[in-house]
Amino acid sequence: MSFHSFKVKNIQGKEIDLSAYKGKVVLAVNVASKCGFTSQYESLEAIYKKYKDKGFVIIGFPANNFGSQEPGSNDQIAEFCKLNYGVSFDMMSKISVKGDDKHEVYKFLTESGSEKGDVKWNFEKFLIGKDGSIIGRYGSSVKPDSKELTSAIEQSL
Repeated sequence: MSFHSFKVKNIQGKEIDLSAYKGKVVLAVNVASKCGFTSQYESLEAIYKKYKDKGFVIIGFPANNFGSQEPGSNDQIAEFCKLNYGVSFDMMSKISVKGDDKHEVYKFLTESGSEKGDVKWNFEKFLIGKDGSIIGRYGSSVKPDSKELTSAIEQSL
């Protein structure tokens, strides 16, 4: 079982097989539009642009699990991300990242690897290797363009 074992719907509702990301380094992030960390969209987009030609992708997973900070529809979320932050990385349909209705991809992310446990807040980041294994997990307060995270990305590429 790996990150590549799952299927999700993108923000337009089309089914995406995560095996399409084999051979790429992926940063999976649970995102929200009305959070104190929402400005991280800006640095997420910046690191995506910096590393995308080297085989790096970001996948945003909108989730409304924390303080109802992602109340909008998929269309509203997509529009917000594009208009406010110019998001061009992949965005998936809104899912649940914790609780009884936790999406299976987040079950894998939170129950595998060396750092198990529920997602604690919006903008928690999982770095996934080219083989679909979890390389690292970074809390909400770790900025996407931090040396800690960009070094791990560079080493994984």
